[in-house]
Amino acid sequence: MILAETIVQLRKQAGWSQEELADKLGVSRQAISKWESAQSVPDLNRILDMSRLFGVSTDILLKDDLGPDFGPGEVPTEVNDTDEPLRKVSLSEANDYISVRLAAAPKIALGVMLCILSPVLLIALSSLQELGRISLSEGQAAGIGVLVLMCLVGAAVALFIINGMKLGRFSYIQEDALDTAYGVSGLARDRKENYRERHTMMLTVGIVLCVLSCVPIFISMIVATSDLLTVLSVCILLIMIAIGVFMIVSTSMVQDTYDALLEEGDYTRQKKQASRHYGYIYGIYWLAAVAIFLLISFTTDSWDRSWIVWPIAGVGCGILAGILQGVANRKKK
Repeated sequence: MILAETIVQLRKQAGWSQEELADKLGVSRQAISKWESAQSVPDLNRILDMSRLFGVSTDILLKDDLGPDFGPGEVPTEVNDTDEPLRKVSLSEANDYISVRLAAAPKIALGVMLCILSPVLLIALSSLQELGRISLSEGQAAGIGVLVLMCLVGAAVALFIINGMKLGRFSYIQEDALDTAYGVSGLARDRKENYRERHTMMLTVGIVLCVLSCVPIFISMIVATSDLLTVLSVCILLIMIAIGVFMIVSTSMVQDTYDALLEEGDYTRQKKQASRHYGYIYGIYWLAAVAIFLLISFTTDSWDRSWIVWPIAGVGCGILAGILQGVANRKKK
């Protein structure tokens, strides 16, 4: 429990409203509201006043935010074993960071989803035209499909740029070693704990959808009644992957928000250092993937099949990450 929740609990136990507590402390109701929502922290004098007012020690108000007590010979697990200076993060900065990240997560996930969905209409129209199921010419079907593909990719790029610029001012939280102000760790840990079940559910459903996306293809192979069924199964595959990836990306961004403030998971200080050393490699990798995709698509005019570059690139990125992590671990030894 962080200070904000402690104040709420003690106030309710005393049977006071926010206005009544504000009157007793000589502050505004808005100040009490900000304390209880962890948007700001009361100064030391106010904490002492609340201690006397509620009839509790200051330890009751503060101890859950001060972290665990360490016995003789014990040391904290999170130490600054790097030579870099710590970047201070205030409670207001942490709240702003959380708000911006949570707002950007579904938008960036939507951009990824649009990229995956972009070739669906092209595949459908091109295949239906070849099968004689629509009256469009080959050029018309390809033209409409490519136009929609480029529009969806353009919309996705716009989402990436706009939200990337909003997140850019907080890049230091994910890149630098942090010295978080009082209340930040407690806030992040409580928000992460409250989000745990939703994160598990969304991640599980997203992964299951990606795994099951191949089922329509297998069904069409087993039934093998018409080419139209095969085309439909490919479109369903991409749609299922798009929905699954949307859920995975959006929930992972939310989880990463809290991990970055707590310097846990992929945001420990050691991993941040490794990311700075090898981050440019990922940039080169994905630029190469885009170049390969465009080269194959334009030279072979097989937009309905060149999308396979993206899932292959995704798997390759995971392999690359494992290799770079292994190299970083060896260097530390």
